[in-house]
Amino acid sequence: MSTSTSTATAATAQLIPSLPDDVALNCIARVPRWYHPTLSIVSRPIRSLLSSPLFFTTRSLLNSTQHFLYLTLRSHHNPSAWFTLYQNPNPNPTPTDLPPLLIPVPPIPAPSLGAAYAVLGSTIYVLGGSVNDVPSSHVWLLDCRFHTWQPGPPMRVAREFAAAGVVDGRVYVIGGCLVDSWARTEHWAEVLDPEKGRWEAVPSSALEVRGKWMHASAMIGGRVYAMADRGGVVFDPKTGVWEGVEKRLDLGWRGRACVVHGILYCYDYLGKIRGFDVKKRAWKELKGVEKGLPKFLCGATMANVGEKLVVLWEGKGNGKEIEIWCAEIEVEEKGDDGELWGNIDWSHKLLSVPKGSSIVNCLAVSL
Repeated sequence: MSTSTSTATAATAQLIPSLPDDVALNCIARVPRWYHPTLSIVSRPIRSLLSSPLFFTTRSLLNSTQHFLYLTLRSHHNPSAWFTLYQNPNPNPTPTDLPPLLIPVPPIPAPSLGAAYAVLGSTIYVLGGSVNDVPSSHVWLLDCRFHTWQPGPPMRVAREFAAAGVVDGRVYVIGGCLVDSWARTEHWAEVLDPEKGRWEAVPSSALEVRGKWMHASAMIGGRVYAMADRGGVVFDPKTGVWEGVEKRLDLGWRGRACVVHGILYCYDYLGKIRGFDVKKRAWKELKGVEKGLPKFLCGATMANVGEKLVVLWEGKGNGKEIEIWCAEIEVEEKGDDGELWGNIDWSHKLLSVPKGSSIVNCLAVSL
């Protein structure tokens, strides 16, 4: 090979011509993911870099990670369709700027109904659920960096409609066991240490709620909250103590919820977004969003995306389809009474899906 040919080959292999690769990596890692699809077509070295572990490690070291919403939908034709939301990084979008985009994610290899979900680092854990009406102990892991699925360590018992949460790098799953099973007493709650790669039993509560499915869960102050239709439990992994959920929280918590700035937000039957302050033990209506949101949010689901409250709901379509809508809300406490106020940053229709479809879950992942 001639010297000129070797020099040309070396130049084309560089990430950015005339820059050392370590400097180029430092620059590219700071670029918002909104622009990554465009970057990927600039050159083969850059496209390869964008899908490498080194790239994501560098983003983390530079504090350039971003928070992404992952959404799961169910329809008659597809029991588990996955998407991720790409947001325009422009803090002051103009009418010509593109709205947030939903990007399809490869489907889970074995979809199930009633699975529990947890996020640890860049990985989403899909825990159990039922397959052909039979509860499963299977665990599937979605690596959100590369959008690849792989099986995880199976739980000790089969579960559906369980509660799940992550504390100190360990995944906890609570409830959802078959009634009258030995698992109710021995493995009603389990914990996974990813480094060890196996589930271990958690000495569990003797409260009556153990005989019920869980409809919601949340992490508040390092404790796992698991809610049944009536009643719930709170587990503190540091002390190993179980408690019952206080009545005020139980009566007000309906449906899927999330925690933003230490406040638990959910959507009630009266069409209001409300927040529960665990320290003050009080529910408060989120004010300031009434005019920017529909009167009722069908199928409302919430997530904390970068300490902002993101709400998804099912809107009316054309009769054959329904619309999936999303709004991002900045929330804060104001005044001596700690009133909850929200400011809607944006609200957009994300996509249309066949009538009868529904939102299964939404989760936030940092990448």
